[in-house]
Amino acid sequence: MILHLLKNAVRYRFLKAFGKSAMPRALSLEVTHHCIAKCMMCNIWKIPKCVPDLSTEQWLGVISSGLFTHLVELDVTGGEPFLRGDLVDLFTGICDLKEKTLPRLRSIAITTNGLLTDRVARNTGEILKTLEGSDIGLVIVVAMDAVGGLHDRIRGFPGAWEKANITIGNLKDLQRSYPNLVVGLKTTILPLNVGELPKISSYAEGHGLFTIISPCIITEGRYLNPDKEAQMSFDPGQIRKMVDFYKQEDSGWQYHSQSLIQYYKTGRMKKPCSCGFNYLFIRSDGRVFPCPLLDVPLGNVLEGPVAEIYNSPEACRFRRRMLKCAGASVTIMYA
Repeated sequence: MILHLLKNAVRYRFLKAFGKSAMPRALSLEVTHHCIAKCMMCNIWKIPKCVPDLSTEQWLGVISSGLFTHLVELDVTGGEPFLRGDLVDLFTGICDLKEKTLPRLRSIAITTNGLLTDRVARNTGEILKTLEGSDIGLVIVVAMDAVGGLHDRIRGFPGAWEKANITIGNLKDLQRSYPNLVVGLKTTILPLNVGELPKISSYAEGHGLFTIISPCIITEGRYLNPDKEAQMSFDPGQIRKMVDFYKQEDSGWQYHSQSLIQYYKTGRMKKPCSCGFNYLFIRSDGRVFPCPLLDVPLGNVLEGPVAEIYNSPEACRFRRRMLKCAGASVTIMYA
């Protein structure tokens, strides 16, 4: 086992040093930019409605590329993925590709704000039926930034907390019939909700949910939010609260927690980055990014095969530059 890990590490360093790629093991698809929430830390919802999303046929055409024969994890995100009326069709198509094109696929995650309570429950149930016998686990991650009314304010949607709470209850009901369903919470830490973290953690523990709790990231890439830098900056007291929380939190994401604590203390994130090496992010308009946090598109699947984009000279140059991740970071401003 140790020799196997050592061999992989040496191979990883060799390929990355020369800008070469491994086969992608993780892929994120922003299947739509449309969203009914107006979150204060994100500007995706401001993308004009007239900008088209890729169709299900186009997404399946991308996924069917031989590039993804080693794919293990698929992340479906937005916007709000459940706004797509053909989301179940997308999953049906993925299952049809499983045997020949996606033999190693083991997990698909969907991130949702949980506001479409009935649709989330109905579509999730249909997706789970589609996945039966496929050896694919389904992970639903519901956004929760506070326990109570503050969540409504952060998400810019009246009643957001109540709807998210109902959605989680519906998903837990489905879990009783489908053991391959995993449900968790994703919290974006803002100056406004630093004090809410213990409550969110307690809620998750009480409902048997895993947690992903991370500070707001300011980036021209994924969240399109550089204009929010001052509003989303943390003061020293808030940073101390986050460090104390991560020291006490037992979420199963200890490596992530320790990396963030290190960042707060030193200003540097010492964490290996696989972006562009065995991971890709594809936006709803077809643009391909090696990292969701960097505004560095490598090409567009509407203009050429994803495999050619992944192995293009531009991608190789990116990988050589990114021996260490120097991407978007948590904004910290001291008062």
